[in-house]
Amino acid sequence: MKLRLIYILFGIIGNSLIYAQVGPPPGPSCWPPPCIPIDGGVGFLVAAGIAYGVKKINDIHKTK
Repeated sequence: MKLRLIYILFGIIGNSLIYAQVGPPPGPSCWPPPCIPIDGGVGFLVAAGIAYGVKKINDIHKTK
């Protein structure tokens, strides 16, 4: 009986948390309005990660 009560209690709490979420605010999807893409910075980080990975692979092959 206690286990059934605990399941019901967590079910009510979980269900109320799902419905308590708020939707997006009205208006433009970004602030300030001239939306700035993050592509330049992310592309640089990906390129740096690839270069670092290539360097590490070359270092491993040189030590063998």
